[in-house]
Amino acid sequence: MPSRTPARTARRLAVAAGCAALISAALVTPGRAAEPLDYVALGDSFAAAPLVPAPDLAHPLCLASRSGYPDVAAERLGAELDDVSCSGAKVGDLAGRQFGVVAPQYEALGADTDLVSLTVGGNDTNLVAAALGCVNLAPEPLGSSCADRYTKGGGDQLGEAVAAWAPQLGEALDEIHRRAPRARVFVVGYGDYIRPGGCWPTQPIWARDGDYLQRSVDKLSAALRDQAAAHGASFVDAYAATRGHDACAAPGDRHLEGLVPSAPAAPLHPNGAGSKAVGEALARAVRG
Repeated sequence: MPSRTPARTARRLAVAAGCAALISAALVTPGRAAEPLDYVALGDSFAAAPLVPAPDLAHPLCLASRSGYPDVAAERLGAELDDVSCSGAKVGDLAGRQFGVVAPQYEALGADTDLVSLTVGGNDTNLVAAALGCVNLAPEPLGSSCADRYTKGGGDQLGEAVAAWAPQLGEALDEIHRRAPRARVFVVGYGDYIRPGGCWPTQPIWARDGDYLQRSVDKLSAALRDQAAAHGASFVDAYAATRGHDACAAPGDRHLEGLVPSAPAAPLHPNGAGSKAVGEALARAVRG
């Protein structure tokens, strides 16, 4: 009977070679895995978090913070962030110069971009100005209802503005994919600003007006979700991340500030806690 030693030796050599290959891969792979994501954040003040400490001095006109939700998500993901979000931005500012001098946000995108987030639409659809127009310092009926004004004749001016604007977001998402073809794109919605029935006079907006405004914000977020689904992006539900922490909550429990902020933040915008909650929701969505 021939000896089995040569075959046994060959098998042992093959196993040793395989082990060496696995060890080599194990030594190399962590280095590759540790390479940070190239993350670009686009959008308006919901992302920029104006007046939340600490200010981003690289973008003074944008009133941007270094603690907005993109910063939180980048920290959680170990990503390298280029945050070009800017207060007051409309979808046209992605391609144009905001304030005449702020560079188009699209210019931050490139072939090496791995991750993109975007929140936009509140300024395009007039929701921010509409909210300010709903203030009533006196109780009903000593004033006028913005809900009545915007729904006069059975229409819904804000809802119609959202529906008319939504295709522009779809076009913007297509352009993001064109400029950053390998990136995963996440559209982040808007939050829970005011609870059902409001909380007048804590927030000086009548109950029906507060309900109308939140429904309008929800319609905008639904449009963001639908356009994301139709244009190869993922949606992050900021309402779920901030629910119950609206402007009617106790000051220390708010994620979104009211007309008179109780924490460092712009009126009707996320504070530090709100940016943290939304940023963590985005990081979970990226990991998921």
